[in-house]
Amino acid sequence: MPDWGILVLRLGIGIMFAAHGLQKAFGFFGGPGIANFAQTLSGLGFIPGIFWAYVVAYAELLGGVSLIIGLFTRSASGMLLVLITTAAIKVHLAKGFFLSGGGFEYTFVIAAACLALILLGSGKFNIFKLM
Repeated sequence: MPDWGILVLRLGIGIMFAAHGLQKAFGFFGGPGIANFAQTLSGLGFIPGIFWAYVVAYAELLGGVSLIIGLFTRSASGMLLVLITTAAIKVHLAKGFFLSGGGFEYTFVIAAACLALILLGSGKFNIFKLM
């Protein structure tokens, strides 16, 4: 049964990150697209914004897909943990804890899930076991 729990966690976090990556990279699902996201990052002090926009967008997209299929789960989770922790510190920390005020509550939960996947790995339901 634990492997089913890992699969659910991987799929949930993977789909969430992949969807956010698609928003940032291509503007899907009402997202900003790469140019607008680059402006946002520049405003947060990430210079050059366009470089960091590509790094974040594709890290989220590829990291999310990696979690979905169970490929390099620990490495992908570590990379995504760094991204979500950076977002928490740069964007949400000064706004307090609760999501209703723009705080870091959501990013805290996502970071905890990423940490859990670093500790647990991909479980038995992964791309390598299906081959």
